[in-house]
Amino acid sequence: MTELELDDGAGDFAAVAYREEDYWDVDLLPVALTRDLKGLLHALHQQPSISGAIGLVSVADDFFILARVYGRDNVSVFLSDITASMDWKIARDVLEYLDIDIPDDEDVDQVLPAGDMSILADLGLDEMELGALAGDLDLYPDEVLSSIAERLGFHAAFQRALDALG
Repeated sequence: MTELELDDGAGDFAAVAYREEDYWDVDLLPVALTRDLKGLLHALHQQPSISGAIGLVSVADDFFILARVYGRDNVSVFLSDITASMDWKIARDVLEYLDIDIPDDEDVDQVLPAGDMSILADLGLDEMELGALAGDLDLYPDEVLSSIAERLGFHAAFQRALDALG
């Protein structure tokens, strides 16, 4: 039985951050999107924004996903840890989307991110910083996403959205 089968989804969340005019806003997305990459990308496409819609997904205190959609065809995706693909379908879906082979248990013995490391570089979070945040084993995924929100300037809106979770 995998972690996915044992997890009740408590604490998981998906949110969308977007900028209108000169301010950021963050809305929660249905928690079902923490298990559905295609649905997540569809939801992001529905959100108009001058800098693209950014999806922030936290799964089971285990890993996070960033997705960014600009326009109809420009989509970037980042997975914080490829080893999550051994237990989580959405992580496998991200690797499949990125055309990356799912690792075997013995292939990976450390946290390795996958995807577009420069997904947020134009907004002020460079590849090195994102890699360092993804590899920080002392932080839970929601803490990393909160740190990213702070660096990009939408921490207050992000926190308001999370507070709505209860």
